[in-house]
Parts: sequence; structure tokens; C-alpha cells
Amino acid sequence: MKGSFFEAIVFKDGLDPTSYEGSHNIPYDVANFKCDMHQVDVGVPVLWWRSVGHTHTGYAVEAFVDELLEAAGKDPVEGRLELLSQKPRHVGVLKAVAELADWKNYKVPEGRARGVAVVESFNTFVAQVVELSMTADGPKVHKVWCAVDCGVAVNPDIIRAQMEGGIGFGLGHILYAEQKLDGGAPVSGNFDTYRSLRINEMPEIEVTIVKSNEKPTGVGEPGVPPLGPAVANAMAKLGIGRPRQLPIVPGASA
Repeated sequence: MKGSFFEAIVFKDGLDPTSYEGSHNIPYDVANFKCDMHQVDVGVPVLWWRSVGHTHTGYAVEAFVDELLEAAGKDPVEGRLELLSQKPRHVGVLKAVAELADWKNYKVPEGRARGVAVVESFNTFVAQVVELSMTADGPKVHKVWCAVDCGVAVNPDIIRAQMEGGIGFGLGHILYAEQKLDGGAPVSGNFDTYRSLRINEMPEIEVTIVKSNEKPTGVGEPGVPPLGPAVANAMAKLGIGRPRQLPIVPGASA
């Protein structure tokens, strides 16, 4: 929020909390953990996507954890469950999405791979499994399985719709959301010159709502954060590696 009118209101001790929320208090049981933040004044207020700080910290944490599990030779789901033993709601959505996607027994088609991620944002817990292949134009996401725990489910149809919308939003942005600047001014002024997710690129989505007695929490934003790292982790399974810079498909034309 540096450089925006929010700066004077929200900064705490000179730090922007939306830059590090979700990364300084990870749910994983890691004995030696340190989180540093380095603020850079780029001169252009950037703000955030739908889901605020979790848009970028969810990606960083879940891609990194997956990389560590890969190095340790552990399954991405089982390895996470071991590190989340003190976080029952994270465990609940992770187990639910693994069951929904038949993680253990499903035979992934040739040329495809699956990745997983779990992120809590605004006290709503979401886990997603992504199945994708790679094309000359970048990743092609075929299906997304999603499990959500938002406390008591007041309106299940709205919960599913918000998860589906968050997945579509997250996928379009993680792949294509590049805004080039020319002399400090944005190059793209409308969607005719800005690449977004097309309707034929929307993946099949399956959502399960975890039964809970906790108080209801929001669903408008938490469907976004797990999508990006799940895509990156699936790409790594194909031997492509996890992107260290976003969007995944830079310079995509509208």
C-alpha cells in the first residue's frame, strides 16, 4: 500500500501488513522459521488483487513448502499433513480435497500433472488440487478440485459460486496479469489490449464444503490464493519448475 492513500492509515511500525500477512505466521510446524520483509519504493502504487496480502504470500509459502517436500522425497499431501498436525481445519480441507480428487489412486493421464495447495485467509480455509498440461502458450488447466471450510455453511450455492469465481479470477491473473508501463503510464487501457482468462480456458471445477460448527466466515476472497501455487506445483511435477516471477505467461497478447 506504499504510495497510496492507505499508507497513512494502515502502516504499522513503518511496515505494510498486507505485504506479509499469511507469510509471517505460517501454519506449518517448522522448528527454525524466520520471515524477513524488504520494502522497495518503486514509485508506482500497486495495491493487491482479490484476497489482499494472501494473493502473493499464499503463492510464496505454498510453492516453497512444496519444494521442500519434494527435496525430502515426501508426497505433497501427506507431507503437508505431517506438518499441520496442530492445525485441524487446514487438515480437514486438505483431506477433503485429497478425497474429492482421489489423490492416492487417481491415474494422471500422460502429459499431465497435479499440484496441491492449502491457504487460510480471513479465517476461511481452502485447499485445491489442479490438473494441468503444458502447451506452447503456457499451462492449460483441465480441472480444479476445491474444498472449503468457512464455518457454518449459510448458503451452499453462494459458497460454491464464490469458489468457482475465485478460481477463474486466480487462474487468469496468475497466468496473464501483466500491466506494462511506458513512461510511468499503463500501456493497456481496456480489455482489448489486456490478456484475461477466456471462457474456453475456464477449467472444470468440483467443490466440496466441509461441514463445520464454527461461526460463518467470508467466501468472497479465499478461493483465490491456493490456485496459483497449485498451478506452480503441478508445473514442477512436469519437470518445468516453479515460476519465481509472475505472471507465468508474460507478454501474452490480448
